[in-house]
Amino acid sequence: MLKVKSYSKSYNNHTIVAVENLEIPEGIHWFKGINGSGKSTIFRSVAGIIPFEGEISWHNLDIRKDAVSYRMLVNMSEADPHYPDYLSGFDLLNFIAEAKKADPSQLKKLSEILGVDVYWKSAIGTYSSGMLKKISLLSAFLGKPSLIMLDEPLITIDDRSVQIIYELVKEYAEKQGVSFLLSSHQDFRFEKLAIKNMYLVQNQTITQL
Repeated sequence: MLKVKSYSKSYNNHTIVAVENLEIPEGIHWFKGINGSGKSTIFRSVAGIIPFEGEISWHNLDIRKDAVSYRMLVNMSEADPHYPDYLSGFDLLNFIAEAKKADPSQLKKLSEILGVDVYWKSAIGTYSSGMLKKISLLSAFLGKPSLIMLDEPLITIDDRSVQIIYELVKEYAEKQGVSFLLSSHQDFRFEKLAIKNMYLVQNQTITQL
């Protein structure tokens, strides 16, 4: 279970999201909200990418006290990923795979499925937004995560890639018991997934629908 307590995140004394108590069980969950509502902020907080006030834990691992163990279980693909232009996708993904202790065969398989092996030896600065997005999405599946967050996973990628991501989510959820937090500012296209709960990110807080 993901537990969020007394959480708040502010920028320049302006509160973006504040949550007193939120408990999210295992399963696939959908976070809805308009652009700028705070979906990315809460996802990035749970991923340990940005600092915040409050407490966050997953499977009783505290994000601060059990930092390394926590991050081995929690992966994220950002909505609008940014990486150093001079790196290649190959080098970046191999670095992440090593950090996540992923089996080399896993990276090879995912790169072929998503088609990034065709271009990943080139510098990231030459990538289109769709190419960059697929690198980010692939990275979220590396290792042995038990929670994967995909922030706006459907934007900038083609329909074939959307179907591949759908199949990956379904496979990891059903065969490996991985939980997912999926966000979207529009109607979701993963209708066939077993969505357990939906949450609305609005008015600086999160409400279960």
